[in-house]
Amino acid sequence: MRKRICLFLVLGALCISSFAKDYLISTPNTSLLVTATPGEKSKFQYYGSHISEKEIQSIYDSGLAFGVESYPVFGLNTPGERAMAVTQADGNMSLDLVVEQVKQYSVDEAEITEIRLEDKIYPFVVKQIFKAYRGTDIISTWVEVENNTKKAVTLYRFASAFFPIHRGDNYMTHFHGHWGAEQTMEEERLTNGQKVISNKDGLANTETDNPSFMLTMDGKPQEERGHVLGGTLAWTGNYLIKMDVHNTKFNIVAGINEENSHYILEAKEVFTTPEFAMTYSTTGKGGVSRAFHHWARQYKVWQGTIPNDILLNSWEGVYFKVNQQGMDEMMKDFSAMGGELFVMDDGWFGDKYPRNGANSSLGDWEVCREKLPEGIEGLLRSAKKYNIKFGLWIEPEMANTKSELFEKHPDWIMRIKNRPLSTGRGNTQVILDLTNPEVQDFVFGVVDKLMTDYPEIAYMKWDDNSSLMDYGSSYLPKEKQSHLYIEYHRGLNKVLKRIRTKYPDLVLQACAGGGGRVNYGMLPYFNEFWTSDDTDALQRIYLQWGASCFYPAIAMASHVSADKNHQTGRKLPLKFRFDVSMSGRLGMEIQPKDMNDADKAFAKRAISAYKKIRPVIQLGDLYRLVSPYEHKGVSSLMYVSSQKDRAVFFAYKLSHFINMVIPNVRMNGLEPEKQYRLIDLTAVNENKPCLLQGKIISGKMLMEEGIALKELLKSEYSSLALELQEVQ
Repeated sequence: MRKRICLFLVLGALCISSFAKDYLISTPNTSLLVTATPGEKSKFQYYGSHISEKEIQSIYDSGLAFGVESYPVFGLNTPGERAMAVTQADGNMSLDLVVEQVKQYSVDEAEITEIRLEDKIYPFVVKQIFKAYRGTDIISTWVEVENNTKKAVTLYRFASAFFPIHRGDNYMTHFHGHWGAEQTMEEERLTNGQKVISNKDGLANTETDNPSFMLTMDGKPQEERGHVLGGTLAWTGNYLIKMDVHNTKFNIVAGINEENSHYILEAKEVFTTPEFAMTYSTTGKGGVSRAFHHWARQYKVWQGTIPNDILLNSWEGVYFKVNQQGMDEMMKDFSAMGGELFVMDDGWFGDKYPRNGANSSLGDWEVCREKLPEGIEGLLRSAKKYNIKFGLWIEPEMANTKSELFEKHPDWIMRIKNRPLSTGRGNTQVILDLTNPEVQDFVFGVVDKLMTDYPEIAYMKWDDNSSLMDYGSSYLPKEKQSHLYIEYHRGLNKVLKRIRTKYPDLVLQACAGGGGRVNYGMLPYFNEFWTSDDTDALQRIYLQWGASCFYPAIAMASHVSADKNHQTGRKLPLKFRFDVSMSGRLGMEIQPKDMNDADKAFAKRAISAYKKIRPVIQLGDLYRLVSPYEHKGVSSLMYVSSQKDRAVFFAYKLSHFINMVIPNVRMNGLEPEKQYRLIDLTAVNENKPCLLQGKIISGKMLMEEGIALKELLKSEYSSLALELQEVQ
């Protein structure tokens, strides 16, 4: 912070500014500059590469300062996008916010800057907060809205962030899709107009869109070159991110999607918007990704620095046909291959209504003794016998109309009064009203009872297979039905906080019909996410490439599936399937008894190899080398340890033609002066590793010239997984 007197010429007249106060918010490689003068509008001046206090004046002198309101509001100045719009109790629809005071202070994980803005007439306060996370290059921002009047104020727009970027040759990278094709990466040049990324699902907000984007300042997106801004909204519900692009200006507004969600802010109530997190990279998209991965592991993924186990999930192996002997056999076979954790998926519960399909039993979280006569106790004994951990699947936010829960508590169901009840999966699935504290207690109790009765449970897969259908709550008052989208997620967060307080070591996976909850609103309570229900290894290369742009490998569940994939019907080699899955958190989604002895032997060797490289994959720096979206016939990526003494390299052949061009691949992230020994991790024949086995090559050569893949990826769907070890 400093005072400055700025002399400038405006239309030939000499003007002297007030004693404007600059507040510099910095991380090791980025800086954000805001001007906040008491009695005036706060101004967003700069966001980009790191600058020092001495360089602040250069931002103004070079013409880089934006001078744009940091939180523009509707009413006195109506053109253009606004961050906030309200209606006062007297019907006045205007705000006029000026700076009252600024605080800067430290907390354990960050440096905080709070700019308190107050309306000139009404006792209405917006506290704009910036948080620079310690040890990372992430700065987040949000607002806290205080209604200090004696009557309610209605919020119609309440963004978390509003900021400008310099208009130029701007491209946007964003992520869209559908079930089985989540996180599909799209890149496009931004032309004048508006580009909107939004979601209105209500419950699962990343199946069709992800609240994340990258923006280039200088042309087409590149992996390791160029200036790129990356941002993501840490929210579990509906969102709206808008790029407002004009000839001479470019503003971004991001926050909760206010459509059908106007909020009545009572007297003395405080409304807090979700965090919007951002970073700025001068090393392309890769720099953005690595910054978010570091931040996520340190602050935004539950126990994000503890490597996750290799698991077998029962779903594609047996689907709903769960039984005691079958689970025992799967555990035995998986343990013999070196597995560490077995997860029993859907189909294990229901007393009055056994869970044999998707049309019954949700809400009745009692063991189905017909299928599991020895109960969870018997499964835990099996897990102990085979020296592996045990976990199971739950969907605690849901019920079926064919369930004891629905019969006993019809008032707990989300529904609209005087209208027929809408149903989802199985034509019977309905949603519990998590705005209701009684329902919150019930959902918490699902986990609490299981963990109390069976404390040896190590893992739970938390699923959500429905959008929010009937927009109605019997708990919320009639004048606050518009709060439903927001209050649902407040209720969900309360439940998850209670679970984490009581069960910090329970591993939780966020699943929502696949990759429907891959966001930083959920991940602070979860160790990992299910990337997609599509386990086809070829399509997973694209899915995981997109997810890796903002989410780290330690949280990305990636499973080896059957020879003939259950979603696409494609047949892929086991090595290819393992090499793809090993680039994330390795697991299996398969029936082991359907594997032949040779496949089991290969799986055992691959699992053993993954255990050795797991710290590099799950905790290392990601470098994406050849994108599958570039249509070069191959895709490649690698992970490098923080000490640059170890790395893991992957390459995949995506198409197969005679005499096709297969590009050499240059590695990245290594130490040029170091020498690295290359080790083939997943040779099909352990006695015949690839041609690079044992070769020692310098980091300089590997990064400047690379390796030739032509003789290494010769057959259809061939792949390569190499470990690089520093030679002392």
